Formats: sequence, structure tokens, C-alpha cells
Amino acid sequence: MDVVIINNSQVPIYEQIINQIKLQIIEGKMHVNSQLPSIRQLAKDLQISVITTKRAYEELEREGMIYSMIGKGFYVSDQNVEILKERQIQLIEKAMIDIIRECKKAGLTVDKAVDMLEILYEGENV
Repeated sequence: MDVVIINNSQVPIYEQIINQIKLQIIEGKMHVNSQLPSIRQLAKDLQISVITTKRAYEELEREGMIYSMIGKGFYVSDQNVEILKERQIQLIEKAMIDIIRECKKAGLTVDKAVDMLEILYEGENV
């Protein structure tokens, strides 16, 4: 499991962990019943608080992305990848609606907004 924390990001660290684990599950990089690092091990690896990793794992478990076995650790749940992708698309659509509203406020045409999206999409190392 690869998780990279960006300390100067406006996204809280626990959300960065959640987002990256979800993405790895959706992309098939983490398989059903794969074991995640322990809370303590992930905190040590990322050089962050155990409380932060615990919060991320608890949120992922609440969402049904992972499950825990007492004394054994955390594992990837048997989620339907298509359902996960659909959830991701819904979040993207919501964010795009907010962006469209801002574009309209700024007086940008659809063509200008699309040009901006294409430039950013191609130029970003995301």
C-alpha cells in the first residue's frame, strides 16, 4: 500500500489517507481481504500521529471499505468496484457543478472553461 502525505495540503492528513486507500481499492491495487498495515505501523511509516491513522481507518470502516478483525488487523472489504467507481463519479460531478457555478460568476464561456480544464489536466502530475 502506497500512501504519500502532503503536509502543506489543505486536505487534512486523515482525508489524504482515506482518499488514497479508496483510490487503490478502485484501481485494483488493493484486493479483497488484503491486509492493511496496522494503525501503529502506518503512523510510523508516514511519521504522523496514531490518532490520525486511527481516524482514517475508522472512517474507512464506517464507509464499508475495510473491516477489522480483533487482534488481527484491518482488511479490504468485498466491495463492488463498480459501486465504488459510481460513488467517485458522483463526487466528481458535484465538484464540477461547483466549478461551473464559479466559471459562470467569472463570466467564462464553456470553451474557455474546457480549455482551462484541458491545460490543467494535461499539465498536472496527479
